[in-house]
Amino acid sequence: MGTASSLVSPAGAVGEVIEDTYEGTGGEACEIPVEVKPKARLLRSSFRRVGTSRPGGLIGASFKSTASVQELECVAEYERLKKDYEIFRISKNNEVASMMKKEAKLDKENKRLRAELQALQKTYQKILREKESALEAKYQAMERAATFEQDRDKVKRQFKIFRETKENEIQDLLRAKRELEAKLQRLQAQGIQVFDPEESDSDDSCTEVSATGAQTEYWTGGALGSELSMGSMMQLQQSFRGPEFAHSSIDVEGPFANVNRDDWDAAVASLLQVTPLFSHSLWSNTVRVYLISTGETQSEVDIFLQKYSPKLQKYCETMEYFFQVVHFPVETESTFEAVRKWEIEKCSLAILFLHLTLPSCLLGECEEVFLGNPEGKPHLIYHRLEEGQVSSDSVQQFTEQVHYVNKAKIITHMGGLEEGAHAVYSYVEKTIKQDILGCEITQVERKDTVESSDSSVPEEEMFGDVLWDAHDEQEQVEAFQQASSSTCELGFEKYYERLNDLVAAPAPIPPLLVSGGPGSGKSLLLSKWIQFQQKHAPNTLILYHFVGKPMSSSSDPALILKRLTLKLMQHSWSVSPLTLDPAKLLEEFPRWLEKLSAYHQGSIIIIIDSVDRIQQAEKHMKWLIDPLPVNVRVVVSVNVETCPQAWRLWPTLHLDPLNAKDVKALINEECSCADPKLTKEQEKQLEKHCHSVAACNALYISLLGRIITGARNVENMDVILQQCFQCHDTVSLYKLVLRSIQESLKSHKDKSLMREVLCLIAISHNGISESELMELCPEMSWALLALLVYHLHKMCFLTYGCGLLKFRHLQAWETVKLVYMEGTPDAFGSYRQKLIDYFAIQLSQERVTWRSADELPWLFQQQGDKQKLHKCLLNLFVSQNLYKRGHFAELLSYWQLLGKDKSSMAAEYFSSLKLYEKSCEGEESMISLADLYETLGRFLKDLGLLSQAIAPLQRSLEIRETALDPDHPRVAQSLHQLAGVYVQWKKFGNAEQLYKQALEISENAYGTEHLRVARELDALATLFQKQNKYEQAEHLRKKSFKIQQKAARRKGSLYGFALLRQRALQLEGLTLGKDTSDNARTLNELGVLYYLQNNLETAELFLKRSLEMRERVLGPEHPDCAQSLNNLAALSNEKKHYDKAEELYERALNIRRQALAPDHPSLAYTVKHLAMLYKKLGKLDKAVPLYELAVEIRQKSFGPKHPSVATALVNLAVLYCQMKKHSEALPLYERALKVYEDSFGRMHPRVGETLKNLAVLSYEGGDFEKAAELYKRAMEIKEAETLLIGGKAASHHSSSGDTLSLKSVFSPNAFLQHGQS
Repeated sequence: MGTASSLVSPAGAVGEVIEDTYEGTGGEACEIPVEVKPKARLLRSSFRRVGTSRPGGLIGASFKSTASVQELECVAEYERLKKDYEIFRISKNNEVASMMKKEAKLDKENKRLRAELQALQKTYQKILREKESALEAKYQAMERAATFEQDRDKVKRQFKIFRETKENEIQDLLRAKRELEAKLQRLQAQGIQVFDPEESDSDDSCTEVSATGAQTEYWTGGALGSELSMGSMMQLQQSFRGPEFAHSSIDVEGPFANVNRDDWDAAVASLLQVTPLFSHSLWSNTVRVYLISTGETQSEVDIFLQKYSPKLQKYCETMEYFFQVVHFPVETESTFEAVRKWEIEKCSLAILFLHLTLPSCLLGECEEVFLGNPEGKPHLIYHRLEEGQVSSDSVQQFTEQVHYVNKAKIITHMGGLEEGAHAVYSYVEKTIKQDILGCEITQVERKDTVESSDSSVPEEEMFGDVLWDAHDEQEQVEAFQQASSSTCELGFEKYYERLNDLVAAPAPIPPLLVSGGPGSGKSLLLSKWIQFQQKHAPNTLILYHFVGKPMSSSSDPALILKRLTLKLMQHSWSVSPLTLDPAKLLEEFPRWLEKLSAYHQGSIIIIIDSVDRIQQAEKHMKWLIDPLPVNVRVVVSVNVETCPQAWRLWPTLHLDPLNAKDVKALINEECSCADPKLTKEQEKQLEKHCHSVAACNALYISLLGRIITGARNVENMDVILQQCFQCHDTVSLYKLVLRSIQESLKSHKDKSLMREVLCLIAISHNGISESELMELCPEMSWALLALLVYHLHKMCFLTYGCGLLKFRHLQAWETVKLVYMEGTPDAFGSYRQKLIDYFAIQLSQERVTWRSADELPWLFQQQGDKQKLHKCLLNLFVSQNLYKRGHFAELLSYWQLLGKDKSSMAAEYFSSLKLYEKSCEGEESMISLADLYETLGRFLKDLGLLSQAIAPLQRSLEIRETALDPDHPRVAQSLHQLAGVYVQWKKFGNAEQLYKQALEISENAYGTEHLRVARELDALATLFQKQNKYEQAEHLRKKSFKIQQKAARRKGSLYGFALLRQRALQLEGLTLGKDTSDNARTLNELGVLYYLQNNLETAELFLKRSLEMRERVLGPEHPDCAQSLNNLAALSNEKKHYDKAEELYERALNIRRQALAPDHPSLAYTVKHLAMLYKKLGKLDKAVPLYELAVEIRQKSFGPKHPSVATALVNLAVLYCQMKKHSEALPLYERALKVYEDSFGRMHPRVGETLKNLAVLSYEGGDFEKAAELYKRAMEIKEAETLLIGGKAASHHSSSGDTLSLKSVFSPNAFLQHGQS
């Protein structure tokens, strides 16, 4: 038995298992953790206690119990340590996570600090560079200051040398002058006649105008600081519109107002090119051929209609005109007599087919057509003869009469029927091309066109950057004429005063709102006031726009803004490329308005009728509320029911219902030709009915009068009046009109055709032409359509607009929808589908006309068929037609409806073109493909996609070089367009190379004096100007201007005289009747015309006849007599009969002083020319009060701070200088200088001119330093003037704005620029 110590294992036996060797059951294997020493001592002490108390065999049991306790304690300790470890581990993990977060935060802060450090370093570098730049600028400024001091000293030295040199020259000139005067006296003493060159009778400055309208070389050649320089100083006069500013001393309030005789050729050519020419032989864009035939010649008529009429129609379609053959059967009943007369008035050309006899029923009609013909229309008589047969006496007598009056061409034919019909066709084709459309082209330009009628391309489409739609312009001219057609004033005088107050009111002033109910006469009032302004305020420029049916082209805001902008460009004599982007147009229009207003002497009035019908008017017409130039006034008319709320705050002129007096006057006017007349009782009933407000508007009364005029007898009159009295508004009255016309038709078929015609017109975009209606309704005869149109036109239901039948008033359109369409299921859809099918057939036949391009996409849009709209837009010829006519915004709106952006639209067009290119074969189709590529390139350029525009333009160039010739003019066109993109892209080097290539090709093809050469020179000049190469730019502009001037004079001589002389002969024939004021006015205009043609003897004859007739009819003191006296005085002055001219001018001045207001333009006109004559005769004392009076008149007319007043002050100052009254001239010059600087700015040419005159005056006064300073300022202005892109140019055409609309003889779209020489 051992001790307890034997149980403890040795140090090296840690973890060993020890066997219990004691007897008993307590022996177990246990593992004792020997490393815990306190536990071992506790165990030993326990053993000792047990051994003393219980000796012997109890030892084993005590050891076992003690081991269990130890185990439990170890487990507890283990659990405790485990928990401590977990706690420690978790805390350490948290610490690690916290440290990682801190590390990430510090890393982020480190990055931020690094970024700030980099930014600070960049800022430091930038500041350092700015510091260096500032130091460099400082040194440069110091250098410039030093250079300026050197230049000042240099100028002083040069001025001294210049003064001394010129004084010597002056002495030499004065010596030479005295010698010449002595020689002249000796020659006169010997009886030898000496030619005395006439000095200019105009006070206008001799100004050369560059091609873009900028004035250059406005300095006179006189010597500074000498008597000669004073005499040669420019005496400024306004070279703008208005009779008092015209160069010509002829005074006329007519179509030749403000035309300079010296530049008459150029002026006529400009008028022919600026806006489309609407031939008097055309009725609303339609070539109408009126056929008259007998039974014997029906075969020739059938051949002509079947074989040749389609050819003529196709040609007219190519030129964007309608063609209509008017042919009534011989047996047509008498109900068509009025219709026949109306068609004769409208026809462009009448053809009579004759053989042996002329039926008596046709004799009166033939005499009316061929013997009357007051307008000199190009009529034709086809007379077929056969051997052995003699024509009847009536035929022979009629042909002799026609031959005697020489008012028709007679073709005598003795061959077959086919040859006869072909002879008629040949003459008609030639007449349409030359006399009616005036579109014959020169031999040089024929080489540039494809020998096919389908490929006739108007000149503007072949070159030029301004896209002008002749149809939009003609529609506006016709709308104005229709609006002003009533001769009844309807008591408008009280409204004129309010409108005149608007013009005279000080700026700024918001637009004037003319409001009234439907049919109240707003359009009539505005059109009458336009005529009033044109007559009494010739200096006023009026731009108008009449909005038609909602959703029509006339209500498109982008087209309205484009048209008005083009009008401003036209009156500025500038043809800068015009953007078609609607957003940019809103920015361009105010700029052009500001530019024109700065140079225009007088007010500019913008009139928009029915502005509330414009699509999204408040959004697109927001420029109305922007500040406008001080001399611009805006008048808009609205329906009082649909006026936008924001506009109701503007000054408003509300049209009141007509009073009883106006109603009676209007009824009497409309019923003046009625038979039978109204009885007293009927007049009382009518007056009582018209007392209601709804019935007291102008349209209702006019329509009522026309219905009454159609009464056949007294009983019928009573029935009609009772029917009218049941109609209390205009729409119900229109319903009565429809019902009465329907009842007059005999068959149910005719009534259904009438319904179909009206519904087709109502559902269309802009209207339907008569030729289209004949194709849409093949079962309808021409006689029926003519009858319907006649009655509907007579009843103010339908009217013509650009060859299309459309509703004259909005109420008529609403009536058709109410009566024919709203009660019928899907009526809109069926009629719309019929139009779609008709125009879709044209596309399938490759007949893409302006009509199909206008109507088909719009119809698909209204139908909501996006798939078909998409397909239609991808028809390249449809999109090309819309774009070339300037309908850019409309084309863009269609693509926006399809959800396409600009890039995807461009990609689709390019893909479509590539697909079309695969099907192109032959030269003609390749030329057409090149045109399509060019159009796409220009379209993308307008969209701002310059990088994408390069590819189609480049492809167009490649095709033309391959299909035509590298030196063909159309290659030059491609080069020009491609260069334009590079200019916008700022790649001037590429653009210059292309422009020079285009210039070389154009010079080789057309010669060096062709307009296309001038165009390339202008483009190069603009390019050089953008690169600050001003001397090269100015040289090219002058060269271009000279070319344009020569071309304009050639064209003016060639076409202007022919047209105007023809009109003069017609007017001369009209004046052979009794004495009237109108005939006297016509004689005056004829005298002016002959004066402008330099035919002075004939001009004097007509002017004397005009004066004599006016004195007989109006009395010798009437203002019209003063006009004739003024013109005769100008003629005498032209013939150097100065004493006679002085007498006539003085008579005219006395009459106008007594009859006219002190500030009337005509009085100022006579004052000016009489003062000029006095000055020419050396009667300076007599001239002074007249020049002073001119200053007073202009101050009263325009105010003391107007440029026109400054001009009059300069003129008076020059006169004082010639009289050696320098002290009186100086304040006038200074005042004029202040006005010019306030009006035009300190760098305007007029300021430079005045500064030079002041320099001369200061030199004369001995203040040489001030003279040098003023002269230096003047020279700086002269040098800076070349930096200007645009400028002012004198305009010699009428200031009446839109009233004069001429289409170019070469094309309907020509729009070329001209200046004043």
